[in-house]
Amino acid sequence: MQQPQSGNSAISLVPVIAASTVGALFEFYDFYIFGSLATIISTKFSPAGSSTVAFLATLATFAAGMLIRPFGALFFGRLGDMIGRKYTFMVTIVLMGGATFAIGLIPAYQTIGFWAPIIVLTLRLLQGLAIGGEFGGAATFVAEHSPVNKRG
Repeated sequence: MQQPQSGNSAISLVPVIAASTVGALFEFYDFYIFGSLATIISTKFSPAGSSTVAFLATLATFAAGMLIRPFGALFFGRLGDMIGRKYTFMVTIVLMGGATFAIGLIPAYQTIGFWAPIIVLTLRLLQGLAIGGEFGGAATFVAEHSPVNKRG
């Protein structure tokens, strides 16, 4: 790990903090989209019938993405240790963006039946893994680039 050579180390941390913040904002925004569109998603990917049950199932799918986050932190934290944090950041951002994009491409329940909610749940779990890996990795990335005497 290379330490900043200049006397003002705060300036050299600006790009690192900015990159970590933008990555986290992107991933949390993708998570936010699903939650804010839950009423619409529930009508598209659930069987016709009770709209309350469909909405609750969609919220449970949202919760599943939240609950898997610690496993994403474990998996991508280890991956970041082995191959580097920058590469791991890119993987988590691509995974989050790809899963979000793929949710937009899933046909409605009326077209593919029970596969629609299963595919949505799978993609939500991938999003949860990605956000879990990105958030802890961002904090570690910033800490690793901080001056040794100013860490913590």
